[in-house]
Amino acid sequence: MTIDQLSALEPACSREAALALFDSLAPVSASELTGRWHGRELATGHQLDGLLVASGWYGKQFDGVDSVHPLLFRDPAGDIFAVDPKRVPLGMVGKVPGTVVERGRGLLGVLKPALRTRRYRARLRAVEHRGVVTTAMVYDHLPIIDVFRRVDDDTVLGLMDYRNFPDPYFFVLVRENEQDAARLPD
Repeated sequence: MTIDQLSALEPACSREAALALFDSLAPVSASELTGRWHGRELATGHQLDGLLVASGWYGKQFDGVDSVHPLLFRDPAGDIFAVDPKRVPLGMVGKVPGTVVERGRGLLGVLKPALRTRRYRARLRAVEHRGVVTTAMVYDHLPIIDVFRRVDDDTVLGLMDYRNFPDPYFFVLVRENEQDAARLPD
């Protein structure tokens, strides 16, 4: 039933509707997040809406509680790689239109050596958020915590809590099958 509720809200809904769904969902444990997850946004009018997808964002990979690639991107050739979040210009959000970001996506192949990391850049921890203890991803070098709630065994709703944005940014993660998830980013 909750996958139907999520589908009814996609691709865009109000912030209040996204929060109501988030609050209705069960917590998720860190062990349930293991593997590679493909992401998409749930647009709520947030200033990040459309920018991650336009930039080539692919998802996240959880190899263990202390071993998380918080940002995976797909280059124009289709290769998935981990990006160091410190190298993503979040300070430009709201200043650069999504169309410019999308045109710049073609440069992702060229920028890949400067953006890529082989090191894990986040950790999973149990946190209380909106009155519920659930798993969250804590970025190593940015004031960002992504909080997760379970939609079903292979789908989670994420809420990005970023100190510099007053409102949360919502995204959906869908688990890849084990064969695809076994391929680690280069």
